[in-house]
Amino acid sequence: MTRRMLVRPPAVAGRFYPADPVRLAAAVDDYVAAATTAGALPKALVVPHAGYVYSGPVAGSGYRLLRGAADRVTRVVLLGPAHYVAVRGLAVSSAEGFETPLGVVPVDAAARDEALARSSWVEVDDRVHAPEHSLEVHLPFLQRVLGGVPVLPLVVGGAPDAATAEVLELWWDDPATVVIVSSDLSHYESYEVARSRDERTAAAVVALDADHLSDHDACGAYPLRGLLRIAAARGATAQLLDLRSSGDTAGPRDRVVGYGAFAVGAGRAA
Repeated sequence: MTRRMLVRPPAVAGRFYPADPVRLAAAVDDYVAAATTAGALPKALVVPHAGYVYSGPVAGSGYRLLRGAADRVTRVVLLGPAHYVAVRGLAVSSAEGFETPLGVVPVDAAARDEALARSSWVEVDDRVHAPEHSLEVHLPFLQRVLGGVPVLPLVVGGAPDAATAEVLELWWDDPATVVIVSSDLSHYESYEVARSRDERTAAAVVALDADHLSDHDACGAYPLRGLLRIAAARGATAQLLDLRSSGDTAGPRDRVVGYGAFAVGAGRAA
């Protein structure tokens, strides 16, 4: 008897993004095509994870840099915050693939095994992954710009910055590995207050200044600070690609959520 592949099914299709594959592919392609960003293949991207109508245009500004890179990228390390189930460190899934309406994204089992073996902060916890949208919303973007590239999905909870940086260090020098950190910025401020706060946060990210990025500045502060730590240690540079809020895209301006897209270069090798 043939063993069935263990697949994590989509949790937010039809809510955060279209469940119909034709509409989904068209939406992602439109967000990426509308972006005007340009540059070299980044080592890492920071991109938002809200519903596509709100954050899709900003995410597209980041993923535009990966378009046409399918022949140069063999692994994506995807990190995002835990919204539903608490986790002590970094949670990986036991699934062999993550399903979206566009198909199944393969999980990089070898990278998962290496992370589990090399870091005491990494653990398998499918309960964390089952409802989580912070990683799932990025998968259709990755499918459209990179095809079937394997992903190492990591949900990051209350882990020290050094723990996340330690995991990223495993593949930082591999030019075929791209890191994606999923994070929104300010939450439920007025449009003007959010803009001012997000500009300060963006300045900290561009400066690779993890010390001035608080938990209240970005919901993905834990994985984002880990990225900033290793990028700073390696002499990397960061670039702001896009900075908007739901008040700019599809929502009212009395209570907005901020979104930023950033690209990080590799810096020097270890």
